[in-house]
Amino acid sequence: MEFFKQFAVPHPSFLIYGAMVSIGLAMLAIVVGITYFKKWGYLWREWITTVDHKRIGIMYLLTALLMLFRGGVDAIMMRYQLSMPENTFLDSQHYNEVFTTHGIVMILFMAMPFITFFFNYLIPLQIGARDVAFPRLNALSFWLFFMGMGLFNLSFIIGGSPDAGWTSYFPLANNEFSPTVGTNYYMIAIQIAGIGTLISGINFITTILKMRAPGMSLMKMPMFTWSAFIANVIVVFAFPVLTVLLAMGTMDRLFGTNFFTTDNGGMDMLWANLFWVWGHPEVYILILPAFGLYSEIISTFARRNLYGYKSMVASMVVISVFSFIVWTHHFFTMGQGALTNSIFSITTMAIAIPTGVKIFNWLFTLWKGKIVFTTPMLYSVLFIPLFTLGGVTGVMLAMSAADYQYHNTMFLVAHFHNVIIPGVVYAMIAGLTFYWPKMFGFMLNERIGKWTAWIMSIGFLLSFMPMYITGLDGQARRMSTYSEAAGFSMLNMVSFVGAGIMAISFVLLVYNIYYSIRYASRDIGSDPWDARSLEWATHTPVPEYNFAVIPEVASTQAFWDTKKNGHELFKGKIEKIHMPNNSGWPFIMACFFFVFGFAMVFSIWPVVIVTLIGILVCMAYRSFEKDHGRYISVKEIEETEAKLRGAKK
Repeated sequence: MEFFKQFAVPHPSFLIYGAMVSIGLAMLAIVVGITYFKKWGYLWREWITTVDHKRIGIMYLLTALLMLFRGGVDAIMMRYQLSMPENTFLDSQHYNEVFTTHGIVMILFMAMPFITFFFNYLIPLQIGARDVAFPRLNALSFWLFFMGMGLFNLSFIIGGSPDAGWTSYFPLANNEFSPTVGTNYYMIAIQIAGIGTLISGINFITTILKMRAPGMSLMKMPMFTWSAFIANVIVVFAFPVLTVLLAMGTMDRLFGTNFFTTDNGGMDMLWANLFWVWGHPEVYILILPAFGLYSEIISTFARRNLYGYKSMVASMVVISVFSFIVWTHHFFTMGQGALTNSIFSITTMAIAIPTGVKIFNWLFTLWKGKIVFTTPMLYSVLFIPLFTLGGVTGVMLAMSAADYQYHNTMFLVAHFHNVIIPGVVYAMIAGLTFYWPKMFGFMLNERIGKWTAWIMSIGFLLSFMPMYITGLDGQARRMSTYSEAAGFSMLNMVSFVGAGIMAISFVLLVYNIYYSIRYASRDIGSDPWDARSLEWATHTPVPEYNFAVIPEVASTQAFWDTKKNGHELFKGKIEKIHMPNNSGWPFIMACFFFVFGFAMVFSIWPVVIVTLIGILVCMAYRSFEKDHGRYISVKEIEETEAKLRGAKK
């Protein structure tokens, strides 16, 4: 019986028990539904074992949308808790757990898979490739991420959630102040997911460098591909730091080492430094692909080439370099001295310059353009002023002397969300709407989409503008309650109302998907937006092999040149196409990682050893496996092309 006690939630409540029941019922319903409709074989053949970059991308998308709901519920609970003074909806312990999981879920398990969805789906199509460089590694990347996400969320119902903040600073995160296994989940689940992300970074860099279509030099790549390339270079440099950091934290908690202790030679500030050496580049891993999406959308609906292509590329390169030399601004108040603060204050303000270049390039693209206000374009236009406001408050925070007033207040919370929501979330929704017809063969409803964008923006402003004021008035973040005398109640209630309005906008987004599935026309062709880059030159839906004939590129906007200037994109003839076979190896190996991680969380060492052996066996199996893929015959290709009404014989 003692063995099973360790799996109990240490701080139970009615909400947690209710969530347990609802999660159990939902999982039971899914299993029953799949069994009833006899879909287990289909799921295994077409999805679980797939190495198709498009299907893997869609699985990332589904995971991101699920985690958006999960993190959104956390946000609503926090805003309700703070909507009135001395509220008892959440006690301090549960509030700590909610804001900790909210941060991790939204950054690592919502935003990261959302951008990785775009990486997977778009990069091979935009560069004229048939798949990524390493298809099985791509599948392994997803399943490692998925298992890390699943392990982290399992903490909610088994053992208890982490409660030391999304940054998990030591000594708060050590065994003395965080005695439950929640922080173990944090260390190990993020480690597993992070390994998957690092593998993805290597894969996409290789894909972009080695698999571009003939004629596509680096300076002829679409802007999204450029942004993805730079973001993945940052991944390869930043995520090893996170990997080492989490390994050190795990050893402190499980094996009694002293990397981050306050005595015995440890240094708690080492965690803060290494965390933000990874953490600030992570912001740009999210924001640069979002910038790439905005560039594609604005250029398409302004009916103009993107203004300042070379300066856009150069600004992203500069941003990627600066992202690694600004980390100390996250703790100006923690005692590193005036000289260090001054240096990092200057670098932090300087990073606004290349960002400003991009803002002006988008504005110059719009200038004298024949603008079409579709839903993706509306999100893109709304993004510019909202993101600029967030950037200006970032420059305020960059002033190290003034940061003593701003630090650890709601002003900082408002700034961060003011950058991430217009910068990343709007881009994800705009990009999803833009590429939805390419993925599924029908368009999302424009009227509902525009209502969603406006309602979301109203809710956003109501949610976060009051936080700037309460932050300047002294309201600290991470505090679960406040007194009536503090005077924060009215503005916090406004924030709660704004959060509710944002929640309505996300419900509208879901309704739009449902409505469009039922009523949208399927007769939209392959290029419903009159777009400009290669992904729109193939069929809808996209065949397994992407392109029957590899395109030959002559400019940054190859498909536009084909339509408007008569450039011949497909000059070759159809030949048999080599494709990789599906494989269950990535999924099985990731399952071993999941059980390994769970056993590490609870220090069940026999299971740790067995699963570690299982992981090594999977690696050995793949090393000796002889699988040279398969060929799609010319006849099969011609039949598929004819079926998709675009045969080139």
